[in-house]
Amino acid sequence: MKYTAFTAMHEAAGAKMVEFAGFYMPVQYEGLNAEHETVRKALGVFDVSHMGEFWVKGPKALDFVQWVTSNDASKLTDGKVQYSCFPNDKGGIIDDLLVYRVNAETFLLVVNAANIDKDWAWVNSQNKMGAALYNASDEISQLAIQGPLALKAMQKLTDTQIIDMEYYSFKKVTFAGVKDVILSTTGYTGAGGCEIYFANEDAPLIWKAVFDAGAEFGIKPIGLGARDTLRLEMGFCLYGNDINDSTSPLEAGLGWITKFTDEKDFINKAALLKQKTDGITKKLVGFEMIDKGIPRQHYPILDADGNVIGEVTSGTQSPSLKIAIGMGYVPTQMAKIDAEIFISIRDKAIKAKIVKLPFYKG
Repeated sequence: MKYTAFTAMHEAAGAKMVEFAGFYMPVQYEGLNAEHETVRKALGVFDVSHMGEFWVKGPKALDFVQWVTSNDASKLTDGKVQYSCFPNDKGGIIDDLLVYRVNAETFLLVVNAANIDKDWAWVNSQNKMGAALYNASDEISQLAIQGPLALKAMQKLTDTQIIDMEYYSFKKVTFAGVKDVILSTTGYTGAGGCEIYFANEDAPLIWKAVFDAGAEFGIKPIGLGARDTLRLEMGFCLYGNDINDSTSPLEAGLGWITKFTDEKDFINKAALLKQKTDGITKKLVGFEMIDKGIPRQHYPILDADGNVIGEVTSGTQSPSLKIAIGMGYVPTQMAKIDAEIFISIRDKAIKAKIVKLPFYKG
């Protein structure tokens, strides 16, 4: 099991620690609902140092990124970030990721913790153009400071203007006295805020500075449990739940990050384009429970006659909305908004309805 540079801080704060994606991580501190509310209304800090970071450099950097990712990285300018995915050669998804453009010959790919080794093997196997690849995952720590007051609090730690940064942009800043910290206005909560990347050895200093700066705003450490409920309220996909090696980006509602331009070729483009032209047979939908019951991953989704038509990929009791919500794949013809479906919970068919994402509108 791997440990982040913040393990001692989590334990000192009374975190309940669990194994997650091969890392020893905090799942909660004072409780999921309270932590969830802290992020929605103020600001909270997630240790996301388990995420993976790959540098792509050299004159062939953009060519490589264009080939291995589904989105159009040629549209990025310096200081911009893009959500994308690695398509596999069978119609599924190797991983979803963030693409950072530092300059024309330098990109940073941020990948999911559980997929670091798989992704690293994949990108190397696809590097026919000779881009310079470097896996920095074990050297970089990352904190996500999320919530409507996050940027206001973090502005105290840098002389660079960050309050008015556009969504999905980043700057290299001196942060809490540490040079070359990457600060990006990204996150997995839909609550606003930033994510910061820095060397492992600067972790203790930055952790203290972040909590000191946020103290007047009610800052708290937040565990993985609330991270999951926050992202689900926004309808954000979680790899291993809502997307995987056998779900296509089009089926998952990620057509917006799958760009079929003449200028861009990417892995499995022809097959995905055919899928777009012919139409998909299943679709990821969001649903709210009408009757009482909490949907969980792998629970069957039924039609009105009790036939299994799909399964739940993610589900929870929404702390913000006070209702049970979930996502899952259903046949395309049954994926209409307000359509009635049923979730099989302990062998009972519990009524739900398909709704437009996100669940939480802010």
